[in-house]
Amino acid sequence: MFTDGKAEIVSISAKPRDIGEIVSLLEREMLIGGDLFLLPEACLGLDQNTLVVRTDGPEAAQISALAAKYRAYVVFPVFREGGRTGRLNSSLLFGRDGELICAYDKLFPFWGEYDMSPPVDPGKSVCVADTDFGRVGLAVCFDANFTPVFKGLAEAGARLVLWSSAYSGGTSLKAHAINHNYMVITSTLVPDCVVYDINGDEIFYRSGEGDEVVVCRHSVDLDRCVFHEDYNVGKIEKLLADRPGEIEIESWLKREKLITVRSLKDGVSVRALAAEYGIEELPAYKLRSERAIDEMRGFKI
Repeated sequence: MFTDGKAEIVSISAKPRDIGEIVSLLEREMLIGGDLFLLPEACLGLDQNTLVVRTDGPEAAQISALAAKYRAYVVFPVFREGGRTGRLNSSLLFGRDGELICAYDKLFPFWGEYDMSPPVDPGKSVCVADTDFGRVGLAVCFDANFTPVFKGLAEAGARLVLWSSAYSGGTSLKAHAINHNYMVITSTLVPDCVVYDINGDEIFYRSGEGDEVVVCRHSVDLDRCVFHEDYNVGKIEKLLADRPGEIEIESWLKREKLITVRSLKDGVSVRALAAEYGIEELPAYKLRSERAIDEMRGFKI
């Protein structure tokens, strides 16, 4: 089924709160509206004495009920029971019906998390999930320093990465956005939030101090596509000529040879048209090139 890829993402950044305060913050913003609500890493606390929740426990149940009541997705990052040690640093993604869609377990816990008793057990795989507006991936804090996490999200088809953290991340996230051509939206304990676009541009930033709550509302369009000039320019020009007023070139980065295209009309999908005209999206082009060159070389770099 065609989806236009449009949604409002609401990032709520703040110091840790108890579950009652988290529920109140979420409900306050849900009353305003939004499609997906993102909370910071370990939003109930990031120390030895922080509650370790269960996915079938009362805290998760309260978040699930809010998601169902307001028909919204919620990313709820907490310490949860599980793994070899009994403690995982996880982001729980709840769907519009309140069901738990997936639990991402932080692949690269920070050193201090190993000093906890019990220590945090590292996760085993990236986490990407389908929503009704596009495919989203989850990452947490120290993950920002490790390329395999963000490359794995790209290879799994993420169009938007939701990064919850204790710190800001900064330009390391910009690098992942431009290297993999997905959007990145953050929520942190700092508190601050940032939005990086599919071409790496920082298009939103807001920060606060102390116990302030920073709310970032950003509309995304996950149907926008990035193409390399290679083998595509003539096809894009034909598409524009065949469908006037329906799509447009949003930006053309001449030095990078990258073209961003967006839809101008409801019901018209750039991604679907690109497939029809044989225009290969940049992430697919890079992945296909890497695999072909590895095969020619005889081994993977």
